[in-house]
Amino acid sequence: MTRPVAHHFGVTVADLDRAVEFYRDTLGLGPCERFSVSGEAFADVVGVDGATGRFAHFDADGARIELVEYDPEGAATTGDAINQPGVKHLGLTVEDLDAFYADLDPTVPTTSPPRTTETGTRICFVQDPEGNLIEILEA
Repeated sequence: MTRPVAHHFGVTVADLDRAVEFYRDTLGLGPCERFSVSGEAFADVVGVDGATGRFAHFDADGARIELVEYDPEGAATTGDAINQPGVKHLGLTVEDLDAFYADLDPTVPTTSPPRTTETGTRICFVQDPEGNLIEILEA
């Protein structure tokens, strides 16, 4: 059996332009590659009749983050608590979590100020404009 190798972490969004702005300007990710995919094969593989996807890929030090906006758009499934089964989050590391937090736009929702866990890792969670959870950590 061929062993899979990580390619990307995907986040479905309702407004790609707004999401790109947040991931680029607030989180400092880049560069951003944009493209669209449509057609029968794409619709079949994603299981959505007539689907078109607008994509943006960011490079985060070798980890690819994929934002995708679908047409037609489905119902929102973003959970509001990290402990809900099925809730996903993106984890990003920074050198100085306190400095990152201090520079964070005050309108960006967070779960708490940075905290140190019993393993010694400093973490906090922020939300993108669509409520997707992003763990920011200083290992």
